[in-house]
Amino acid sequence: MAPNDPKQGGGFFASIASGISNFGSAMTKSVNGLMGYEGLEVVNPEGGTEDAEEEARRGRWKQELMEYSYLLDLADECEDPYMRLVYTTSWAISVYYAYQRTWKPFNPILGETYEMANHGGITFIAEQVSHHPPMSAGHAENEHFIYDISSKVKTKFLGNSIDIYPLGRTRVTLKRDGTVFDLVPPLTKVNNLIFGRTWVDSSGEMIMTNLTTGDKAVLYFQPCGWFGAGRYEIDGYVYNSAEEPKILMTGKWNESMSYQPCDSEGEPLPGTELKEAWKLADAPKNDKFQYTHFAHKINSFDTAPKKLLASDSRLRPDRYALEQGDLSKAGFEKSSLEEIQRAEKKNREEKGHKFTPKWFDFANEVAATPWGDLEVYQYNGKYTEHRAAIDGSSSSEEIDIKSTEFNPWQYEDLAAN
Repeated sequence: MAPNDPKQGGGFFASIASGISNFGSAMTKSVNGLMGYEGLEVVNPEGGTEDAEEEARRGRWKQELMEYSYLLDLADECEDPYMRLVYTTSWAISVYYAYQRTWKPFNPILGETYEMANHGGITFIAEQVSHHPPMSAGHAENEHFIYDISSKVKTKFLGNSIDIYPLGRTRVTLKRDGTVFDLVPPLTKVNNLIFGRTWVDSSGEMIMTNLTTGDKAVLYFQPCGWFGAGRYEIDGYVYNSAEEPKILMTGKWNESMSYQPCDSEGEPLPGTELKEAWKLADAPKNDKFQYTHFAHKINSFDTAPKKLLASDSRLRPDRYALEQGDLSKAGFEKSSLEEIQRAEKKNREEKGHKFTPKWFDFANEVAATPWGDLEVYQYNGKYTEHRAAIDGSSSSEEIDIKSTEFNPWQYEDLAAN
């Protein structure tokens, strides 16, 4: 394997490469790809067959939804209810560029977290709240908006492909007046799972609904046709509560989205022009991890908050070893973490205990989605209190973040073994 092979690289989203040696093992693995929201692209330049279903379940894309959070700021400041949908929908589309990474990630550990404290005005916390089925929850907030998500996926194996259904609930609340938006993304299909060059497509409707007014945006993701026809293309409209088109939207998720006022027939209004709502920021050239500049930044210890949670993903020893290029140690550390997790599960069952997330509570609500029912987790506010206590402390003690031991464990005695 060449030294610059992307599968040998590291980073927060990186993983230990894993091949599928036969059809039997392929039945339990899927090519690595995206999350519950999907994207479309031939990602691995070697057309490898690594596990993408776990990346979908892991939900690592949630952090990168914040790269273009200024769009939600604009929505909060905006008076026009239809332009609010243009901005919120463009924000939801903006993360799709990140879905091009398809290498197998490390399996998430129950209780593992990721935090981003007051980074560009945003505070973000995510936690793995369930292991079977794999579920994560996330919360972000700044002066303009609140973002909440409960995330899991359902998959359907189809021989040489796999469908990934995004069972999740994404809500955005604008602080100025409390308007709430709900997002329903389209499904993902991972193609050439066993034979051929692996690539990911998403097609169908994305719906962003203003739950306060009943207005909504309905955008259609074009399926990839022969020779790449239609790749990346998105078209649709913003409708009022009477389902009359008010603004047309068009673009490509890997480039930009534009909008234009329209008449009741969906035709552009005379005297108006197509205007850009969002444009993809410049990305590093030939980046082996296919990161954006923002992704590199949020994965760095340099931007980690003061007194980082010991359960934070940045501290995983397998991740760090892989980043350093030590594949043998990364594999050993990965196995060790999974062994502790299995021991914790056994101990929990023997004691009759249940795992309780720290930063999210089960809402005693089961939400219906187009793909099935979802158990909803809600942010409990404890992380805000935790971070405020740290930021308000007069202690000048400096802690070397890299020396902090990764510790998402419920039982300390097992973690010490």
